[in-house]
Amino acid sequence: MSVSIDRPSTWVKFTGPKLCDGCFAGCCTLPVETSAADLIRLGVMSEDEASVSLKKAFRRLHKEGIVRSYHPPTGLFILEQRAGRDCVFLHPKTRLCTVYETRPEVCRSFPKIGPRPGYCPKQKSGENRR
Repeated sequence: MSVSIDRPSTWVKFTGPKLCDGCFAGCCTLPVETSAADLIRLGVMSEDEASVSLKKAFRRLHKEGIVRSYHPPTGLFILEQRAGRDCVFLHPKTRLCTVYETRPEVCRSFPKIGPRPGYCPKQKSGENRR
């Protein structure tokens, strides 16, 4: 059975960071929830901007193609995705995170948290994604 990003039941047990070697970065095609603190760490929002109005910050970040949506009751943003569902911060050729050192908390915690905790959508580069 092949791995499908949309079917967590097909994902493989995460056995450690070495599993990421040669992977197509399937986890980076999942929607990424971020907080204002994540966006500040990424350097795309200032603390002052966050304290004044998250809605205004959302409008600017949306216009710049960094975030797709904002949910005021939770204060969470969803990062923009490119064609093929790639995270806006995923390098299209190397398939590596361009903001790895400052990546959002949800990315730091994956796969401990996610659609299927403890599992990842591991695919080798060049495999067909479904």
